[in-house]
Amino acid sequence: MQLSFRFQGALCYAFSLHIEQSRKGTDPSIPYISHLLAVASIVLDNGGDEDEAIAALLHDAVEDQGGEPTLFKIVQMFGNNVAEIVEGCTDTYTNPKPPWKERKVQHLAKLQTAPPSVILVSLADKLHNASSVLLDYQKYGEDIWDRFNGGKSGTLWHHRELLNIFQKRSLFPALTSQYQNVVEKLLSVTGDQED
Repeated sequence: MQLSFRFQGALCYAFSLHIEQSRKGTDPSIPYISHLLAVASIVLDNGGDEDEAIAALLHDAVEDQGGEPTLFKIVQMFGNNVAEIVEGCTDTYTNPKPPWKERKVQHLAKLQTAPPSVILVSLADKLHNASSVLLDYQKYGEDIWDRFNGGKSGTLWHHRELLNIFQKRSLFPALTSQYQNVVEKLLSVTGDQED
């Protein structure tokens, strides 16, 4: 698949939105755009089209950078399809954000009926997030959990619940298997195995 200048425009827009951000739970010198590039790469590597790759670059834009006005701008710049995928990956439009657990429970419910494009981008996002958490845990140990709103138990609970949904949906088996491997390794090294 050939990417067009729309992808370049999305990359520039994502960079401008997230330029001040660094990755949560990592060395603060790691720019946030690294996560967005990784998610877009995972989407493309798993057969995603250009709209899905653009949505991958912008999947956190609404939640972290401006709420509904940002979503409206995404509609204007990249069309309804991209905006609908981004919206499906968004768990809040407001700032300050509602309580973490409440947001995650509502978003998990939304994923159970989300369209395949939303599942692809969300799965790519969660795979990269879980991989980053695992890497940080292996480097820094238990200290990493203070950086996450859900703490250790909430973060691990969230990944288990997401994995259950992605497995039930059965839309992207190879990608889901990769996510499962990372989540299981994360649960194992943290000593958080279920009975």
